This record gives sequence, structure tokens and C-alpha cells, in this order.
Amino acid sequence: MTEDQSRNDADQENQKTSWLSKLANIFTDEPQNRTDLVEILNEAHINQLLDADALSMMTGALKVSELQVRQLMVPRAQMVVIPKTADIETVLPIIVESGHSRFPVVGEDKDEIEGILLAKDILKSFVTEQESFDLSQIIRPAVVIPESKQVNILLKEFQTSRNHMAIIIDEYGGVAGLITIEDILEEIVGEIDDEYDDHEDPYVLKIKEGVYRINALTTIADFNEQFEYTFDDTEYDTLGGLVAAFAGRLPETGEQIQVDDLMFTVAKADKRRIEFLEVDLS
Repeated sequence: MTEDQSRNDADQENQKTSWLSKLANIFTDEPQNRTDLVEILNEAHINQLLDADALSMMTGALKVSELQVRQLMVPRAQMVVIPKTADIETVLPIIVESGHSRFPVVGEDKDEIEGILLAKDILKSFVTEQESFDLSQIIRPAVVIPESKQVNILLKEFQTSRNHMAIIIDEYGGVAGLITIEDILEEIVGEIDDEYDDHEDPYVLKIKEGVYRINALTTIADFNEQFEYTFDDTEYDTLGGLVAAFAGRLPETGEQIQVDDLMFTVAKADKRRIEFLEVDLS
């Protein structure tokens, strides 16, 4: 073998090795699963390639793709609804006090969804100077979905259909709650954790001796088991739903609601749901 042939063979071998190394690096550096992708995003944030808001939105979008609507819905007990027989004097205070723009219209109970009322349609009825207020003439069809539906799929459907609210039904056909496009977007671009911790807020957090901060989505069964209470869970599944039912409406942050022999304080709530409660068991 001549010297030139040896040199060519060596060059070809080096090129092959270099190409294989590059190929291996490509596959090694690519995220193999969602956890790897989140780690890459966190490293990009640490290296100042992503700011805090961008990181939060990206991780929020990834989280949403794994959720079902039951995990983001406003529970049935916390829904603000309008009876189909309501007159204008009844409807207007509900709209003003709740601050919502869309309301399920129901029959005798919350399982009888007649449609969705948009607050702006009330204004249109005034502009057109209708002789009498007829709720049935201005409500719109309700979008009904199963509670197992994926959130990212629903978001896409919201975008294409231009609907902003869906009624969620359980496996028995009863109304489980509702979800709005705002609920989904808040999960993506909502509040940003200061430390970007992976853990979620605990469902029950001891504040001091005898005083607990409780996630409103804690089931009544779990609360009863942990604190040896006997709250009835046949009609309401969550502690937030039970408290809202006793209040007769969606309470605001700071309000106190008596449930049997316990006084609950609403530690945090927005216009759609109770988020956290505090209770003194001492």
C-alpha cells in the first residue's frame, strides 16, 4: 500500500469517525422525554437564554398538554348559574356581583343546562328595545364535553369554534362543572413561582398549632379522614364546593363561612373558584 493510499484511508476513517460523533451528539442532546425537555428549558433559563415569563409559559403549555378538563374545571357547586325563568331584575345583579361574562342557564337544577347567556347579549336586548325580556330568546347553545377530555384538545376547539365556555359532564351524564378558555390560559400564563420549584402546593398545610391551610379541591372524604370529621359528601365532592354551598354563592377572599361546627376562612379566591381555605381546629 502506497503512502498516498494510506493517507486517504486515514482521512476517510477520520471523516467517518467525525460524522458518527456528530450524529451521536445530535441524538444524545435531543430530549428523549418530557422530563428531559423541561430540564433543557430550565438550563436555558439558568443560562439566561429564556427569561422567567417565557420559561413559565413553556412549562405551563407542557403541563396543559397532560391535563384533563376535570383537573381545571370550576366544580358544579361553585358555578354561578342563571335560572331559565329569571327576569331582568334577577339577572342583572347576578352579572354585576359575579363579574363574569358568561353564565350557564339552568332549569330546575344544575343538571338541566338550557344554554349559555352572554352578558353582552343582555345589553343588545336593551339596545333593540324589546317589549319584554325573554331569556330563552337570547341564550346560546351550550358546548358539552366529558370530564376526561384533554385540555390541549379543548383549547384547540375553543380557538376554531370561538366558544369560550364548555359544560363538563361526568360518566353518569350529570353536570360536573364548567371550564372556560380563561381557565386554560391562566394555567399557561398564570402566576409564576418565585423559586420555580417542581412541587405543587400541598393540599393540607399546617400554619400553626390547630390552624390549617387547605386546598379547596381537597375531597371531603380526605378531609374527614385526616381530621376525623363526618361532613356529608353525597352531594359535593370537594371542600370548596361544600363551603360555597353553605355560603349560597361564591365567597370572596377573607370571608368566613360556618359549616356545621367549623368556621372556614376563604384564604384565596378569584372570580371563578375558591382556591384555598383556612380552618382553626384548636
